[in-house]
Amino acid sequence: MGKVTRRQFLKGAVAGGTAIAASITAPGLLQKAYTQKVKLNILFVNHWVPGAADIHKEIINEWANMNNVEINIDFVAESRDIRSIASAEYKARTGHDVMMFLTSTGASFKNNLEPLNDVATYIQKKYGKFDELATYLSYQDGIWVTVPTALMSHSYPMVSRIDLFREHAGINLLDLFPTDFNKRDKTKVDAWTYDAFLDAAKKFHDAGYPFGNPINKVSDANDWLCPLFVSFGSVPVDKDGNITIESDGTLQAIEFMKELTQYMPKLIYGWDARSNNRWIISGKGACTQNPPSAWAVCKQTRPDIAAQLWHHDTPIGSKGRYRGALFYNLGVWKWCKEKKAAKEFIMYLLESPQQWKMLQAAQGYDMPQLKPMYAHPVWEEEGPPKGTIYNYIPRGDEQLIVGGWPAPPEIGAEIYNQYIIPTMVAKATTGEMSPKEAMKWAAGELEKIV
Repeated sequence: MGKVTRRQFLKGAVAGGTAIAASITAPGLLQKAYTQKVKLNILFVNHWVPGAADIHKEIINEWANMNNVEINIDFVAESRDIRSIASAEYKARTGHDVMMFLTSTGASFKNNLEPLNDVATYIQKKYGKFDELATYLSYQDGIWVTVPTALMSHSYPMVSRIDLFREHAGINLLDLFPTDFNKRDKTKVDAWTYDAFLDAAKKFHDAGYPFGNPINKVSDANDWLCPLFVSFGSVPVDKDGNITIESDGTLQAIEFMKELTQYMPKLIYGWDARSNNRWIISGKGACTQNPPSAWAVCKQTRPDIAAQLWHHDTPIGSKGRYRGALFYNLGVWKWCKEKKAAKEFIMYLLESPQQWKMLQAAQGYDMPQLKPMYAHPVWEEEGPPKGTIYNYIPRGDEQLIVGGWPAPPEIGAEIYNQYIIPTMVAKATTGEMSPKEAMKWAAGELEKIV
């Protein structure tokens, strides 16, 4: 994808090869400001990228001033606080009007959220459809219970050392995953399989730079293990709510993990969600799976290592290439007294001029769920090395999923929150259980959820 100037982007990104229709206008957005000041309370997660939240405040206040709306903004420090806050507000039937939800949290409260079909219809007519994962999380039984947002949304690509891959595995990452999708060699990319990765992992281990990722009750364990299992054809629960964990695909994935863990650090079973970041930053590891946050810290603390990090596609399994993701979405409580203003506010945030500013502020960390927003040049420009996060945006055949997919989102959320897959893997790879025993244990835990 070639570079796009700010002027070109703001004129209208390209969706499906055709320019976005300029005639579509959001209800109320171009009308005069409200004659009487209305009030909105909103809750966002405070972005970890320094300065990003300041840009968010500027954009929100610009809209508020234009429309004679008084907005109170609350920022929570941790995304895990969202569910407890939402639960408290659900019980009290009061609190914020607009909330940022994480993955399936909104679906858990779908009966108490205002339908946002009009918002989603407006945005999709203008920018094309939301991507598959965003739709899975937000669209329930014909209703958009939330709408996807790029804010804080992220995925878990491979984060690999250019020098160590070249020296010990004979893999040129810049050639395999260049900063121009059109220059990819499909034959080479197709050869980036889990077998090829396992071979590389052995070599990294022998050289003293093992691949490291947690296998524990932490979110990062879900975010790399769940997609890996799907790549082998293993899903815990299917889209209809049937338990499907007891399968040949699950056994194949467990056997793969039994071998892979022989070449990983022994402490991975006790790692927390930041341990894999520290592992790659320390220089002890050849690769991990993570958003660009570890690389961003490296830029400040270990620029020598940052200059060698490359973000790229996950390996492909017998059933496809999958990458973990955590998407955020926005919802409006049904008891909101100013639903029209709340919807117009969300529409404004999702428009390309505001998206442009927010994506730039996040320095490439945030991942949009509208393909036209991929045209933003931030992923080509960030470095060192320049272009390291170009492939952080899925450019090829990877499918983004969240742990628990493709189960109904409420069930998927519990599979994720109870760490069924990481715990099963830990039991099988430490010898606590045989692969079949671990699989049956997981089936029993899923029975409790379903």
